[in-house]
Amino acid sequence: MKKTWEIALSAVLLSFVVYGCTKSEPTDTVTRSEQGSQTANIDHERPEAPDFTLTDHNGNTHRLSDYKGKIIVLEWINPECPFVARHYQEGTMVDLARTYANRDVVWLAMNSTSHFDQEKNKAFAETHDLSYPVLDDSDGTVGRLYKAKTTPHMFVIDKAGRIAYDGAIDDDPQGSKASKTNYVKDALDALLDNRPVQIAQTKPYGCSVKYAD
Repeated sequence: MKKTWEIALSAVLLSFVVYGCTKSEPTDTVTRSEQGSQTANIDHERPEAPDFTLTDHNGNTHRLSDYKGKIIVLEWINPECPFVARHYQEGTMVDLARTYANRDVVWLAMNSTSHFDQEKNKAFAETHDLSYPVLDDSDGTVGRLYKAKTTPHMFVIDKAGRIAYDGAIDDDPQGSKASKTNYVKDALDALLDNRPVQIAQTKPYGCSVKYAD
C-alpha cells in the first residue's frame, strides 16, 4: 500500500515538472521571426488602405487620401525600440526614403507609442536628419486601424490607394545576414515598374507597438 502511494505521489510530482518545462513564458515585448510567412500578391485582391488625418512633428497636417496617385510607405516607429534604433544607426529607412523620394514616393513615419508627444517626435527627426515627417498617433487610432503590430512594421500603398505590401522591412531580424532581402525595396521597385509585387505580406518583427490602454 505504501509503495502504491509513493508511486502515485511520484507521478503527480512528475506531471508538475513536465508542466513547468513546457509552459509558455510570458510574451516578450520583442517578437522575432527569421523569415515570416509570405504570400504572393494578386493586384485585384489588394485591400484598400484606410484613410486618416494626422499631424506631423512640424505641425503640418497629412491626409492619406491627399497622396492618392503616388506610392506611399508607412513606417511604424518607436525610437526607444532597439530594432528601430539599429535600423536608424544603419540608415536602412533613411537611405531608402531618400533614394525613392527622387521617384516621387511619399514616406511617412507613424508613431503610435502612447507616451510620445510631438516634442519627442521632433527630437527624433532632428537627430536623424529625416527627410520625411513623423506623424503623431499617440492615441493609437491609426495604428489599430492598420493593425500595426511591431516597430518597425511597414506598409506600401500603391497609386490607387491599396495596400501592396504589409510586414517586415527585411528578412534579417537579428541584423546578422551579409546578404538580406529588403521587402519594401522590392515592393517599391515592382510598383514603379508596373510589375506584380511578388511578396505582398510577411510577418513583421520588432518591439510590440506600445498602444495606449
